Amino acid sequence: MTTRVAANGIEIAYESFGSPDGRPLLLIMGLGAQLIHWDEGFCELLAEQGHHVVRFDNRDVGLSTHFHDAGVPAMGTSSAYLLDDLADDTAGLMDALGWPAAHVVGASMGGMIAQTLAIRHPARVLTLTSIMSTPSPAAAPPTEAATAVLMARPPADRAAVLAQAVQTWSVIGSPGYELDHERITALAGLAYDRCFDPAGTARQLAAIMASGDRTALLAGVTVPTLVLHGEADQLVPIAGGQATAAAVPGARLVSYPGMGHDLPRPLWPDFVAEITKLTSA
Repeated sequence: MTTRVAANGIEIAYESFGSPDGRPLLLIMGLGAQLIHWDEGFCELLAEQGHHVVRFDNRDVGLSTHFHDAGVPAMGTSSAYLLDDLADDTAGLMDALGWPAAHVVGASMGGMIAQTLAIRHPARVLTLTSIMSTPSPAAAPPTEAATAVLMARPPADRAAVLAQAVQTWSVIGSPGYELDHERITALAGLAYDRCFDPAGTARQLAAIMASGDRTALLAGVTVPTLVLHGEADQLVPIAGGQATAAAVPGARLVSYPGMGHDLPRPLWPDFVAEITKLTSA
């Protein structure tokens, strides 16, 4: 069941898995991605390992508050908000949940938000897991092909959105694993029906680009940190994971051959085992 709560002056939609008595684990999704992009099966695997899992919609996606009045950001103009604000939203959600602190897992832009949360609100983060992310866009620029799908014009109708999703993941997904066209299409359809707001995604992208380099600030992060990254990632190449691990003292990098910018189902048991090892220490 999806619940909406007040957090940092906006409303955030979230869902939870597992026992409320479990170790609190917060999942932060990436650019333009909704809470449903954390697969239920993956969340349930984490819950089975003793976690109380919460997945949520960042601002400007899904059922959380959208900043429609900010419009579509023009290239080179100021952004409506920064990753700092998204991190503060996350801390606000934790307040609403009654969580003084949590184990935090972020993927892609979600990894950037998780890093920012650990910098801005260090007492709220028990452990940090940064997946297919980077401390700075400059540390791991996307390939030409990945840039093309990232900057593609949003389709005008539902059928075109579904077709574009398959095309996008065929480029940035994991070449070492079979592309599940049926699942990608179904998820794209569910996301479209739940909320379709390309301008919100553009505002999130502007926030990433305007938020600068976290490398120096990550040197002050002292919580146990895990970095997971695909060696075949075209959107955020492996250099981003390497830079994150190098920036956080004591961070451990685990990389996966054949993994691109997604979470291949065959790797879920390994991801869950690595995260659980971190949160159980």
